[in-house]
Amino acid sequence: MLANNLANASTGGYKLDREFYSLFTVANDSMEAGDTPTRLPVVQKQWTDFSQGTLQPTGGPLDLALSGKGFFQATGPSGPLYTRNGSFVLNQTGVLSTAEGYPVTATGGGNIQTQSSAPITVSQDGTVEQGGQTLGQIQVVNFQDTTMLDKVGTGYFTNHNPTVSPTPATDTTVQQGKIEGSNVAPAESAVRLVGLMRQYEMLQKAITLTTDMNKKALDDVARVAG
Repeated sequence: MLANNLANASTGGYKLDREFYSLFTVANDSMEAGDTPTRLPVVQKQWTDFSQGTLQPTGGPLDLALSGKGFFQATGPSGPLYTRNGSFVLNQTGVLSTAEGYPVTATGGGNIQTQSSAPITVSQDGTVEQGGQTLGQIQVVNFQDTTMLDKVGTGYFTNHNPTVSPTPATDTTVQQGKIEGSNVAPAESAVRLVGLMRQYEMLQKAITLTTDMNKKALDDVARVAG
């Protein structure tokens, strides 16, 4: 998980994963009355941190960033996809799409279809205009409970609860010419990864030491018996 976070530290709109801990109780059959069982931390599950990343100016007319909560919606091969990565492009038919080719959903359904090669402007409410003509409004949605979202790849999410629909995002603006950076703190993730590797090495050495002690004990017992 930490390695994946570091690998996506420069991926636009990426949301880092964190772990949720609980306690695992180790009860020994040979415990006597009054003994306290050993409790160890265990990673129960991971969760996604949806805090906003830094908005980075690019100057690209098709680079869009969200300031506030919410997601762009796109039409994926198996249904709606939600993303914070607004590095959009125009596909071969002139439809506004994600970098992977998924059409961006417009408010009310449908896509954003360009009409010419004229410059495109996007207002803060997501309205797309070209040559003075309104092409549509980019749909920005939000989920009250983000635990319903599952990661797909590095920049997309799907809703695993189809009974709950997203709602229009409020107090969220679309910023043209900017991209939201990853919310991964590379220094923090690198330090945690190094610490985890050292802990693994310590446990590995402890296992090796225990194995050597057992082997030596068996050898000594065999020598005494001989």
